[in-house]
Amino acid sequence: MSDLTLVLLAAGNSERFKVPVKKQWLRIGHDPLWFYVTNRIKSSLPDVTVILVAHADEIPFMTPLCDFSVVSGGATRQQSLKNALKEVKTPYVMVSDIARACVDPDLIVRLLEQKGSADTIVPALDVHDTVVYHNETITREHVKRIQTPQLSRSDVLRRALESDVEYTDESSAVVACGGTRRFVLGDEKAAKITHAGDTAALACLGAPANVVFTGNGFDVHPFEEGKPMVLGGVEIESPFGFKAHSDGDVAIHALIDALLGAACLGDIGMLFPDTDASYKNIDSKLLLERCVQKLHNFGFVILHADVTIIAQEPKIAPYKDSMRQTLASIMLIPASRVNVKATTTEHLGFIGRKEGLGVIATASVHYFDWKNG
Repeated sequence: MSDLTLVLLAAGNSERFKVPVKKQWLRIGHDPLWFYVTNRIKSSLPDVTVILVAHADEIPFMTPLCDFSVVSGGATRQQSLKNALKEVKTPYVMVSDIARACVDPDLIVRLLEQKGSADTIVPALDVHDTVVYHNETITREHVKRIQTPQLSRSDVLRRALESDVEYTDESSAVVACGGTRRFVLGDEKAAKITHAGDTAALACLGAPANVVFTGNGFDVHPFEEGKPMVLGGVEIESPFGFKAHSDGDVAIHALIDALLGAACLGDIGMLFPDTDASYKNIDSKLLLERCVQKLHNFGFVILHADVTIIAQEPKIAPYKDSMRQTLASIMLIPASRVNVKATTTEHLGFIGRKEGLGVIATASVHYFDWKNG
C-alpha cells in the first residue's frame, strides 16, 4: 500500500475561463477534464489513494463515473484542500489542480525522488525575462514560477493550513509556518488552464469525441379544476390546469428528462426533487433554464428537441408555434430545431376520458467543441 495520497482540486467556478463550459468538464474524447487529469497522474503512482475535491452540486454526477473518493470543496482553494486533508490517512500527500492538465510522468518521478528531504517538494521554473516589482527591477535569479503537483508531509501541511491567511499554493503555507521547502525542476508543458486560450498550448489534450447523444422523456399529470394551465411554457385557455408540485408543465418536465437523459445526467427528480419546498408552484420555464445551464456547464450543446403532446382536451394546435418559440429561446437554439406535435388516444384510457394528459419528448446533444470554439 502506498504511503501517499493524491489530492486533485476541482471545486472552482471557472469564473476566468469565460466559456459556457466549466473547465473541469471540458471533454477529452469522452472523458471530462477532471477524470482525464486524475487518471493521467494516478497512472504514475501505483496503489495510490485518490481524493478528488469537487463542488457539492457536481458530486452526484461525478461519483458514478469514477472509482476514487470525491469530497465537497469549500469557498476557497485552501478550504477545499483542508476538506480533503481530513480524509488523508497517509504520511505524505501530493496536491495538484485539475487545471494543471498535462503533468508529465517525469515530473512525478522528480518529486518522488526527493520525498522526505523537506517538508514540501515543489516544482519550479526559472524566470528568463527582466522582472520589475513596484517599478523596481529585481534580480530575476531570485524569482521562481511555482507549479503543482506539490509533495508534502501530511501533518506539516495540516498545521500550515490552520492559519487564517489564504495562500495560493501549499509550499507558501508550509514555509510561513516554519517548514522546509525543496525545489525540483518544473515543466513548461505543465501549464495551468486559467483562460480559454490556455488550452491551445496543451498538446496532451485531445479533442472531444464527435458524437451525438439522444434522450427520451415522459411525463403525465392529472387535471385540476380552477388552476391555470401552462404547457410548453405557454398559457393555455382551459378551465383546468395540472395537479403538481410545480406549475405542472408536463411538456417541459418531459423535455427536461429528455435533455438529462441525452447527457446522462440523471432525471428531473434528481435535479429538482418534489420534496424541496423551493420548487412549490415554480414556473417550469425556470427549471428548464437551470437544466440548460447544467448541460452547458457539463460540456454539452443542445442540438434539437421533439415534443409530442398526447391530449384529448384541450386543443393544442393553436399553441404549437408559440410553444416552439418559447422552448427554443430557453434552450438557446433556433426554433427550426424544435418540433411540437399533438395527438389523441381516440378516447381511450385516462387521457381519452379527459382526466389528464401525457407528453413524450426526445432531445439530442453533443459535446462542446472547445478545440474549435
